[in-house]
Amino acid sequence: MTRTLRAWKSRAAAVAVLSLATLAPVAVATEAHAAVSGKVCVSALPSQARTTLGLIAKGGPFPYRQDGVVFTNKEGVLPSQRSGYYHEYTVVTPGAPTRGTRRIVTGQRHQEDYYTSDHYATFRLIDFGC
Repeated sequence: MTRTLRAWKSRAAAVAVLSLATLAPVAVATEAHAAVSGKVCVSALPSQARTTLGLIAKGGPFPYRQDGVVFTNKEGVLPSQRSGYYHEYTVVTPGAPTRGTRRIVTGQRHQEDYYTSDHYATFRLIDFGC
């Protein structure tokens, strides 16, 4: 298996092979499969996402030290903006031993909040009107 991993050129391919080997699902966003896939009503989000949105609106306190860090949008999935425009926040996943894969990524305007449940592989724009 070590030889196989050395043969892979991209990090995403190596992670996919490792996840198959360990039977652990891993979502890695790459330019090939990352996308904004429409909108999601705020009422359809998990309750933990709505809690995170409330914390964002109040300015915290946040449960993880990484909350509020700059989201670089390196995959280029979200609309292109200057560096520092987007920030990410953890959506707590009950029972997860880590931060999990759910996040909210905010733009500097309230209308640009995105939800991802698969660690940046897909994003949905949060619709606050429904």
